[in-house]
Amino acid sequence: MTAGLALLACIILIILDIVLREFGISFSGSEEISGYVMAAVTSWGICYGLTVKAHVRIDFLRAKSNSFIRSLFDLIALAALSYVAVYLAYYAIPVLTKTLKSGALSNTAMEVPLYLPQSIWLAGWIWFAISSSLLLIISIILVLQGKYELVDKNIGIGDES
Repeated sequence: MTAGLALLACIILIILDIVLREFGISFSGSEEISGYVMAAVTSWGICYGLTVKAHVRIDFLRAKSNSFIRSLFDLIALAALSYVAVYLAYYAIPVLTKTLKSGALSNTAMEVPLYLPQSIWLAGWIWFAISSSLLLIISIILVLQGKYELVDKNIGIGDES
């Protein structure tokens, strides 16, 4: 809900900026602020998508398989997602580190200290990496214990109805 409200606020801000330009009034920064919000919403939203099983998967083979094979397909999908999450978080850390060392500001009239939006963005990627990795470890343990229905409940594709 918070992400939706932030996006709605950005839409209103951009529309207001466009309308006011017709009257010769303009305030800069709507595109900058909306860019920061989009980055934050993306990094945190992808983790939310993981928790509500909203990530897309092609499941035609999975649907025709037994519970053990379905669990293996689910593990493969989660392992790939975890790999991407850890990779992104790992390579996003130097971005913030470099910004902190240089004290970089945005090259706009707002001169936003870039560590502020980058910290929120990076925290989202790190949380996604932690969440997906922990879910993968737990799911591997469940598969080894033969609890395939629980694996399906936690990381399966869910019911589309």
